[in-house]
Amino acid sequence: MAVSKSSKNSPSFKKRQNAAAPKASLGLLAPLIVFVALAVLSCAAVVFFHTRGYLLWDNDAQAHINTARRLLDSLTPGVEQLGTTWLPLPHLMMMPLVRNDFLWRTGLAGSIPSAVFFVLGCTALFAAARRLLGSVEAGVVAAALLALNPNLLYMQTLAMTEAIYIGAFCGLLYFMVLFIQTQSLGAAVGAAFCSLAGSMTRYDGWFLIPFATLFFLIAAKERRWLTAFVFGAIASLGCLYWMGHNYYFYGDALYFYRGEWSAKAIQARSGGTYPGHGDWALAFVYYRSAALACAGTTLYWMGIAGVLAAIAKRAWWAVLLLVLPGVFYTMNIHSGDSPIFLPQLWYGSYYNTRYGLGMLPMFAFGCAAIVALLPQGARKIAALAIVMIGIVPWLAYPKMENWVCFKESQVNSEKRRAWSEGAAAYLKANYHPGDTILTSFSDLVNIYREAGIPFRATVNECNGLMWEARLRKPELFLQENWVVAISGDAVSQAMAKAHFGRYRYRCVKMVEVRGAPPIEIFRRFEKPTS
Repeated sequence: MAVSKSSKNSPSFKKRQNAAAPKASLGLLAPLIVFVALAVLSCAAVVFFHTRGYLLWDNDAQAHINTARRLLDSLTPGVEQLGTTWLPLPHLMMMPLVRNDFLWRTGLAGSIPSAVFFVLGCTALFAAARRLLGSVEAGVVAAALLALNPNLLYMQTLAMTEAIYIGAFCGLLYFMVLFIQTQSLGAAVGAAFCSLAGSMTRYDGWFLIPFATLFFLIAAKERRWLTAFVFGAIASLGCLYWMGHNYYFYGDALYFYRGEWSAKAIQARSGGTYPGHGDWALAFVYYRSAALACAGTTLYWMGIAGVLAAIAKRAWWAVLLLVLPGVFYTMNIHSGDSPIFLPQLWYGSYYNTRYGLGMLPMFAFGCAAIVALLPQGARKIAALAIVMIGIVPWLAYPKMENWVCFKESQVNSEKRRAWSEGAAAYLKANYHPGDTILTSFSDLVNIYREAGIPFRATVNECNGLMWEARLRKPELFLQENWVVAISGDAVSQAMAKAHFGRYRYRCVKMVEVRGAPPIEIFRRFEKPTS
């Protein structure tokens, strides 16, 4: 209805207009405050772990940052160095940062992308919960419980994929909520790009695409097929690229799934079956236990109870989306591809415990739904109480050893850190610029990062024919100044043949750590014979 000029000038109209202004500004102010608070928290965590030297304790964090480095620093640099199994987005984001030796050698080059996605993801979860549940307090609870989890706080400081994927996942949820409320094609496109980022980071993201496409097909009130097609087409680009990458470089579009370095092949080499393989009930128990260890007891149970609250708030579809990571990992355990080991369960060790982080957004959202069900006057107190209860396990037992993701990186890297330090110290004292090294690009590559030796000085399995020639015919092709091997590996075995070649090599250093095979360092000491 039109408003007359006289009515616009009336005191009552101006009063209503002024009253509406704070609400409009609050709509922009609240996410900004949350974003800034999260950025401060993230930076503080990065500084905390960096100053204590923890950024590269995790074995996979070492491998991820070194993969990014070899894109630029290699005898054969280029896109082939992305490899076959790990998806490319984290390495591509780290690539410009690892050019800087300080950022590479400290691990900070990996911290930056993870931290950025952590902040964006937690902000997106705040915005999604606030919009869908109709409560700022609910949004704050969701963001706070996700951000204050020490396992995720630790992982967002590393060159790992978990924080990046969770950030993309929460972004997908936000744009789906926005689409429900606005029916905007732009929201569907935003969701598609978040899904694309997730699918180029972890294979969980591939699993989500058909479900999210079905969501847009059902939720769209107009242009259903167009909206679903636009989302699915954009979201699937990463999957299509990665299959093309594997086909071009390895001759098999599914080499990432069934090739030499796939999770399936690695598991087969390590002994085949494990708890949960072929057993749905036990697979569920192992994943549930990992989720419980990552979330903490109070957040875990409040989050599950919050599912009912979310359904009561008619947010059941969000619950279905947020539970999909748990379904994916349970299926993986059952299929025999991705085991999870926890010390309180069989095997008594740590392995892939970080997979439990996939359920954190659902637990946080469930707690937010509980707050949203309460009367407006009780929400602020309830929000504070729920956040405090959710972090009780970490406040009651504040030692870092109680953080399962940190503990896994500490325990599983102990031997590697010891022999890397010993080998790096020896090479740093004896290596001369211009020397070349034959080595494998496994855990051994950390030696060169610590010693400050560029990867382009090494010949390794990422260098194709140069590597194959030296392993198969070392008596003809081996000419590097140094050879570094793990006792019994392919390089170590090749050295048995090298004594008959044109160069002579002598083992000048053995780095021995209890419970681990020795590191053998050979040096060339004789010029080629005429």
